[in-house]
Amino acid sequence: MNFDFSDDQKFLKNEARKFLEANCPTSRVRKVLDDEAKAYDEALWTAVAGQGWLGAAIPEEHGGLGLGHIELCAIAEELGRVVAPIPFASTVYFLAEAVMLAGSEAQKAALLPKIAAGEVIGCVATSEGPGVLTAAGLQASVSGGKLSGVKLPVTDGDIATHALVLAKENGQAGLFLVDLSAKEGVTREPLQTLDPTRDAAKLTLRGAAAERLGAAGEGFALLEQVTDRAAVLLAFEQCGGADRCLEMAKAYALERYAFGRVIASYQAIKHKLADMYVKNELARSNAYYGAWALNTNAPELPVAASAARIAASEAFWFGAKENIQTHGGIGFTWEVDAHLYYRRSRQLGLVAGAPRVWKERLVSQLERKNMAA
Repeated sequence: MNFDFSDDQKFLKNEARKFLEANCPTSRVRKVLDDEAKAYDEALWTAVAGQGWLGAAIPEEHGGLGLGHIELCAIAEELGRVVAPIPFASTVYFLAEAVMLAGSEAQKAALLPKIAAGEVIGCVATSEGPGVLTAAGLQASVSGGKLSGVKLPVTDGDIATHALVLAKENGQAGLFLVDLSAKEGVTREPLQTLDPTRDAAKLTLRGAAAERLGAAGEGFALLEQVTDRAAVLLAFEQCGGADRCLEMAKAYALERYAFGRVIASYQAIKHKLADMYVKNELARSNAYYGAWALNTNAPELPVAASAARIAASEAFWFGAKENIQTHGGIGFTWEVDAHLYYRRSRQLGLVAGAPRVWKERLVSQLERKNMAA
């Protein structure tokens, strides 16, 4: 059994790396970070759309490349390596996946070609403040095709053209599509975050037009399915970022001298790098398992997604932290790129639920599996 990418997938991955290294150096990431009025790199977004990556997993009949989810995982890893300041995850991992999973033929025909072309930016509006959202606590509601409620924080909420919104309809939770570009009944308020290269906003909806995805009452179940799929793709982004942190730390350790020798020769630094490597390999193993489950729509997907999400979140956070420590005093400075990866590690670690939530989900899935056996 082959647990690696195929030759064609490796070629795609290598070409993606070449493209992103040429078109997304950290200087471009910093331009978004330094400019409060700039939420993302529009030129890079257009260039990525031109590569066809936004439609990598979208069927050809809906304007995509029809490659599959493993190819999308390969692209996601390279985007993570360069901490790309674009709303790729919100649009492709969440919005496109939700429409492909539960959208009607009319909804697919209307949205998927525009997503593949880069004409649509998505966001997921589920949270209504601190704490875990439950059916009893859900406040947003839909009546007569009009949605009202307040959602925060919403990643990419101030630039999105379309939102996936969790709301109640006739007392039942549903997942709804809201066209934010219509502006009627939509108010956005930017929020300050640790990683301004992936912005967030408070969305206030007052009678905004909404279309339900899937059947009535399936909101939480559908959201869980979409989140499982997105978790695998996010895990690959995190693996890419974690690997880059290890590369940065190793390169610096081999060139920095202290007391007449490179710091890479000191046992304390060796241990840091070895620990990073072990966590990265564990994360990659779980991510590959998740990629297989996602691509084959296997029943193991909920378990595989949870494991991938937990391992990748831990690896990226640990790698980003240890990269700063390996750089020593200058690692904390604005001029060194280490903080870009630390910011993104924290952002990605929360965007689809914190590791604590995924650990609880994994335990629940395993308990149900054991009971069934």
